[in-house]
Amino acid sequence: MIRRAAQARAWVGTIVFLVLAPGIVAGLIPWLISRWQWHEWGAAVWVIVPIAWILIAAGVAFLLHAFALFALHQGTPAPVAPTESLVVTGVYRFVRNPMYLAVLAIILGQVLLFGDGWLLLYAAVVLIAVVAFVKGYEEPTLTRTYGEHYLEYRRNVPGWWPRLTPWRGGNPAGA
Repeated sequence: MIRRAAQARAWVGTIVFLVLAPGIVAGLIPWLISRWQWHEWGAAVWVIVPIAWILIAAGVAFLLHAFALFALHQGTPAPVAPTESLVVTGVYRFVRNPMYLAVLAIILGQVLLFGDGWLLLYAAVVLIAVVAFVKGYEEPTLTRTYGEHYLEYRRNVPGWWPRLTPWRGGNPAGA
């Protein structure tokens, strides 16, 4: 019963954080900037629009997968309610920051779809903010929290450019 309650809290917290963080960063703010007004690409529409939708769809799929992994590990991606064990399964075996990459893919897909220079500038600002957050808060916090296990993970899994093969290391807690 306690495990089910913890699992339910993890899912609710994860969904709330999904709406509040990436929902605002990759949804609301791009809408406020572009009003989601389609750009007229002329003959290039047959190349640009499919690429845009592929970026958006892949970003959403990877984002949902990465968020679900946190709930399955009985925590959330929110710094205030983290998992007890380091999440190194699924997409995290290929890249350490799949959520940030997914959000950037969604925004870049919208840049192509809407042809909005301000949205491209916003994507650059998001990238700078994310890298600063990862380097200034997330990596030091994960090092303090998970110690050598995180350092081994960090040595083996790139932060921003995915590996071609999954990392086979694992979580000592077995999660």
